[in-house]
Amino acid sequence: MLSFLSKQEKGWVGIDIGSSSIKMVALSRRGKGLRLDSYAIVPLPASAVIESSIQDAAQVAEAIEAGIKICGGGLSTCVAAVPSSAVITKTIQLSNAFTDFELEEQVKLEADRFIPYPLNEIALDFEVLGPAEDSPELNDILLVACRRDDVEIREDAINSSGLKCEVVDVDRFATERVVSLLEKGDQEDRLVGFVDIGASTLTLNVFKNGKIVYDREQAFGGNDLSNLIHQQSGLEAGEVEHLLRTGELSDELKQNVVLPFRSTVSQQVSRSLQFFYSSGPHNELSKLYILGGTAAIEGLAEQMQNEIGVEVEVANPFAGMDLDSKINAGRLNQDAPTLVKACGLALRSFEG
Repeated sequence: MLSFLSKQEKGWVGIDIGSSSIKMVALSRRGKGLRLDSYAIVPLPASAVIESSIQDAAQVAEAIEAGIKICGGGLSTCVAAVPSSAVITKTIQLSNAFTDFELEEQVKLEADRFIPYPLNEIALDFEVLGPAEDSPELNDILLVACRRDDVEIREDAINSSGLKCEVVDVDRFATERVVSLLEKGDQEDRLVGFVDIGASTLTLNVFKNGKIVYDREQAFGGNDLSNLIHQQSGLEAGEVEHLLRTGELSDELKQNVVLPFRSTVSQQVSRSLQFFYSSGPHNELSKLYILGGTAAIEGLAEQMQNEIGVEVEVANPFAGMDLDSKINAGRLNQDAPTLVKACGLALRSFEG
């Protein structure tokens, strides 16, 4: 059937709650094609989210409300995420003879053995991955757990904004969904890196065959640059972030602050990759994508490529999508690396 005759399927809104801003992405699907219906980036007060932990749910809800208005309204349900640093994941093996109810009880028993919190204080979920490679009578099961408070405060903030939080995911899984949008063709055994340079953390994820094989987070991010610019110019944090995304900072600030910081970012990423290569026998990365607000710094990808000797590209998951007529394609190109997680969350609604 031709795609334009296919029924359009509206997805949930992906909401990425970061330390410096709320990012929202609304997608729809028609046939096999994806369409970006709307998006929003709304700055947050510095005290609202600290180190990925929501401190003021009311301020977060207010920012989400502003994002709904920017997106044009008509939004009802969404999917959000807890940070990977707040999550415990483990692959366990259980008999494939268990019924659904029996399997759930067995998973709880297994979880109680390695999770350092009482089960009534955690949110627990699991997914059957399929038969174990060496023991076909067993199933590999991915178990995911985090503190219940981390989930509930996100649900409360979102529900207070007027949206219904349908799913709380894990931000690492959201990034994983975007791999297939960026990597086309035969990707067998290719190692692809994603460096998320957020406001307060730098995270390296490495994927092989679309699945994560390495994850490392360190305390370094765009806040360091924003603070330096604020000290020299007096500009507020939200304005600094906007000017960095659009490349509209003065030449003096670019020369004295941004260029030295750009070198520091490249060095930090190089160091993270050294940790990855020293963690086991790995081939060299085939490609590295950079995302997050800091990724939009002009010339960063080129400098990083020279530093690490691997092809580096600024992530843009919307490059192959149809765009709503109200979306400014040039602005989207600047904003795209900031929206990667929100896009991955929005993709969750199209999974079976």
